[in-house]
Amino acid sequence: MDRYTKIIYWSDEDRKFIAEVPELAGCMADGDTPEEALLNSSVIISEWLETAELLGREIPEPSRRIPA
Repeated sequence: MDRYTKIIYWSDEDRKFIAEVPELAGCMADGDTPEEALLNSSVIISEWLETAELLGREIPEPSRRIPA
């Protein structure tokens, strides 16, 4: 599993749970449950990293924070 931080919250606007990855600008996924949003975030992180690599962009290191 990746080591990037995920923040999961409910979006009234989207009517979905959102999993946001703060280290990767604009990287977020949604789901009907927090678990689904988290699972979907793994796919989006992989795609984000692949795209950044193809474009020659700097890839941020994962945060060293360990969630409680």
